[in-house]
Amino acid sequence: MTSQLGSLQRWSVIVADTGDLAAIERFRPQDATTNPSLILASARDPRYRPLVEAALTRIDAGGSRDARAEQLIDGLFVAFGRRILELIPGRVSTEVDARLSFEQQATENKARRLIELYEQAGVSRERVLIKIASTWEGIRAAETLEREGIHCNLTLLFSFAQAVACADAGVTLISPFVGRIYDWYKAAKGGADIARESDPGVASVERIYEYYKKFGYPTQVMGASFRKTTQILDLAGCDLLTISPDLLAALESAEGDVPRRLGAEAAAGREIPRVALDEAGFRWSHNEDAMATEKLADGIRRFNADSQKLVEFAFGMADPR
Repeated sequence: MTSQLGSLQRWSVIVADTGDLAAIERFRPQDATTNPSLILASARDPRYRPLVEAALTRIDAGGSRDARAEQLIDGLFVAFGRRILELIPGRVSTEVDARLSFEQQATENKARRLIELYEQAGVSRERVLIKIASTWEGIRAAETLEREGIHCNLTLLFSFAQAVACADAGVTLISPFVGRIYDWYKAAKGGADIARESDPGVASVERIYEYYKKFGYPTQVMGASFRKTTQILDLAGCDLLTISPDLLAALESAEGDVPRRLGAEAAAGREIPRVALDEAGFRWSHNEDAMATEKLADGIRRFNADSQKLVEFAFGMADPR
């Protein structure tokens, strides 16, 4: 009998949510996504120490500590991205520094720099998605970058307002965070589990997917940040699903046919009102969603914290004293 993973691949593109090269080699997904937290975990793995050491050798020794840290982060992200692309046929997502989440021009500049580093290494920009937090400034930066042929993955997406603004900006792909939405509502209930059929993270992706298909947006929807396999199975048919290695393994070991849950044809027939958002409308609508407001801010803080841990770890390797 076919595994759940094999069956799921009939309906959705499977993406590995990891910087672990061994896991990517094992599962051979179409695409892969990385973020500062995942790269930190991989950089600490002794198997990937040579990547960190190589990135350290490319730093301008005469620069300030901040400049060297920036070069290190860029170099490490691209180094892992290059290695990942040797193992998969599709695209890798590489994240912009979280500290730039509220700076449109700085985000654009950083995205161009990451693409420049990839192209210097012989990697086409068509194989890279630049991950940007779904702030108003990040969405505007992505709109500009897409016109330059730099494709973007808008991440840390929790509210419907974020999804609407991303689609109107013409971004290539969005990553709604199923598990983190689930976490917030579970905590709000005092830690009590939420029934599968009432999962708010799954419902959020369903709503976004149907809205996009109803109005013909080309922006792809990639469910992300899963906590359990049922959340993944309930989104079978979503354009893409990015899945951690442990959940990929669980799906691979479980047998059974996975029915399609989402489809463009069904969405086209639904009565869904179109939404128009200017900046004020976006900010107000997002602000009205307490979960989304809190989780976006928390996600930016966490990614920044892990980027700083990555710098300290790598610099500690260079100078173990």
